Amino acid sequence: MAERTRKPVPPPVPAYLPTGTPSPLSVDRALYDSIRAAPRQLTHEFTLPIRSGRAWPAPAGSIIRISTPDGPQVGDLNVWNLSNPRERFWAARTRQLHASHLSTYDRLWSVLPYLRPMVTILTDTLGTWYGVDERGGRVHDLLGTRCDPYVRNVLNGGGDEYDFHCHSNLVRAMAPFGLGEGDVHDVLNLFQVTGLDEGGRYYMSPCPADAGDYIEFLAETDVLMALSTCPGGDLSLWGFGEGSEADMVKVCRPLKVEVFKLVDEEFLGRAGWKPAEVAKYRGMHGMTVPEGESRT
Repeated sequence: MAERTRKPVPPPVPAYLPTGTPSPLSVDRALYDSIRAAPRQLTHEFTLPIRSGRAWPAPAGSIIRISTPDGPQVGDLNVWNLSNPRERFWAARTRQLHASHLSTYDRLWSVLPYLRPMVTILTDTLGTWYGVDERGGRVHDLLGTRCDPYVRNVLNGGGDEYDFHCHSNLVRAMAPFGLGEGDVHDVLNLFQVTGLDEGGRYYMSPCPADAGDYIEFLAETDVLMALSTCPGGDLSLWGFGEGSEADMVKVCRPLKVEVFKLVDEEFLGRAGWKPAEVAKYRGMHGMTVPEGESRT
């Protein structure tokens, strides 16, 4: 066989680009800026201890802030439709529609057959300065997923039990809402810096957050959210193996969750915002109901 060479590759064009103004992929920034700046009232808050998980509801139009009150800490986030958990966050499609790492004005999209924005990022204090580091790393990761006890068991050769990986934390967090392990899905890794090395391998860098950094979301429909404080903490001591949890706990810190409503309850309607609607495709994928059984 003749030697093969790769032809020059032109500059890439994103597969999904916004069309129209505004576009579902490119929000009306003036509108969302006005929502961010509007007076708000705290409805509830809690601090999530290290190596734990918790779920909470947030109605459409509410603002959810997740922050690092004591310094760097990674958090793993899941999102469902509050009344229909079959509709949940779709990390892969969100990665295609926006980017491998998210920031202000990006949206978290739901699975088929719903395909709508569940929440939109209003504010990201890390996004204003971190950008792309010298290794190509970015923050708020969609490349990877949650840590779990199964992969730990496989990598450690079996017989190794640990119950506070993000997957397990999320399983426990959802239980009071009637959801089970099968409802846990791929996450948005908040405050986590990741990338691909020269070999295309996934890597994680230490979390760059300071005390008081935060990310805020606008709920585009009624949602149930769940968060895990990663047992790897800020990931500066990440690793599997004997004694790894004892080492990593040294860099574990809490996360804080606050949910707000706008003081002026009519503001969103006057500004032109409305809850997100599900995708309108009803083509049945080309299938039709049979007319009936033939006698011949």
